[in-house]
Amino acid sequence: MTEGRIVRGEAARDEAVLGETVHGGVVRGRVVRGRVGGFSPWEDEFGYSRAVAAGDHVHVAGTTAWVDGRIEHEGDPYRQTLAAFGVGLTALAAYGLTADDVVRTRMYITHVRDAEEVGRAHHELFDAARPVATMVVVEGLIDSRMMVEIELDAYRSGLAKTLEGQQP
Repeated sequence: MTEGRIVRGEAARDEAVLGETVHGGVVRGRVVRGRVGGFSPWEDEFGYSRAVAAGDHVHVAGTTAWVDGRIEHEGDPYRQTLAAFGVGLTALAAYGLTADDVVRTRMYITHVRDAEEVGRAHHELFDAARPVATMVVVEGLIDSRMMVEIELDAYRSGLAKTLEGQQP
């Protein structure tokens, strides 16, 4: 597996520019896989990547309002949702993808009373793209101050070929 440094663009609604390592470029037949990490301490501790490309698809792991080592917007489900999607969209940007490439979102919320605010944030970000979406109320997240966690799946025809062309 090869490693290289990248710098991703600004997250939606978040002015922090994040840089981290992309692992991957493993070509198996026509399937190209790449991994993006470095967004939370739990990635290394629990052994997962923030995003993984598989062919023309990119899957983004659950993201929250954990930004720069702290939870953003404590007590505000709307702004936590924007921050969580910002982290996810930043991970997609490492592959050259945007909100327009998102085909599925999943939102896990800790209180049903927050559904409207979380839905409002989702609408602002994805009204044009209109991905399929699921919102589920869960008992809790890894930190009790977190009110929402999101997942993203994106697709772009030809992405695997583009990534394959970037292999060392």
